[in-house]
Amino acid sequence: MILQPLVVTIAQTRELTSLGRNSIYKLINEGRLRTVKTGRRTLVDTASIRELLGLPASS
Repeated sequence: MILQPLVVTIAQTRELTSLGRNSIYKLINEGRLRTVKTGRRTLVDTASIRELLGLPASS
């Protein structure tokens, strides 16, 4: 069983989606990407990235 991360950084989200930083923050503000704040860091829920890209949920 391979463990997948539950959250990733904004930079990692950029790599996974090929979207720019502003586009990612726009999706966050629209509620299309879910985030978790840890101190000053904003982490993006990988399940919401998969939903955005139309990929099946990981098991």
